Amino acid sequence: MATGGMYRKEKDGVTFYQFPVFSGFENLRHAVFTREGGHSTGPFHSLNASLGVGDDAASVRKNRWVMSKCLCVEADALVFARQNHGSHVLTDIATDMELDSAGFRVVGTGDAMVMDAKGKYLTVQVADCQSVILYDTIREVVANVHSGWRGSIANIIGRTIDVMVQKFNCAPQDIAAGVSPSLGPCCAEFIHYRTEIPKKLWRYKDARHHFDFWTLSYDQLREKGVLSDNISISSVCTKCHQDLFFSYRGKRLTGRFATVIGMTV
Repeated sequence: MATGGMYRKEKDGVTFYQFPVFSGFENLRHAVFTREGGHSTGPFHSLNASLGVGDDAASVRKNRWVMSKCLCVEADALVFARQNHGSHVLTDIATDMELDSAGFRVVGTGDAMVMDAKGKYLTVQVADCQSVILYDTIREVVANVHSGWRGSIANIIGRTIDVMVQKFNCAPQDIAAGVSPSLGPCCAEFIHYRTEIPKKLWRYKDARHHFDFWTLSYDQLREKGVLSDNISISSVCTKCHQDLFFSYRGKRLTGRFATVIGMTV
């Protein structure tokens, strides 16, 4: 069953999605999880990956274990960042990272992570923001980008690709990209866009003041040299599909679903 630019998978009763652009790479693990199949209750029902929304840490820990099992990796191999809607790109994915209250590694404060290390899995948490996962198929470098509307304005996608090129010697034409479910142009209304969004980006706005951040992300990837055939965009709106994905616009008090990418040892 296809959903936009993704295909559905299931393991042990847990549904998750993958991008066709990443298929065929045996050492690559990646997933876009839904909100289903976890242990959280109430507004965080059920596969909430975030400790920062008010959910019980024990439930979050169990949910992260569920995700690791779907990927066939150890739970403590999942790596997180303290996301703050900025544009900082983290590259020092070290072994001596601090642990969060659920016992998982935190690499630092930032909204994108890049590494060429194997055996660790970069995890981003979203609820309407985009997660953009990247893989250089030749250099074997992975990245996971948290890009909300502020990140889109700051072009954190372009910044991340610059880091991949400059620090890891990647070539943009070798990079594959998948853009997760997120707030779609059907629901991304910005009433105060004149003060919130630079005028140069108003071309992504329709007459209702709804912005198309999917197309903006595609354009930012293409501007950095990523090939069109190497880009998969889910085209799934989280607010329209709150049965499958958490949506902050839909319900302010809610969980975060996770996207994960990494390489096996």
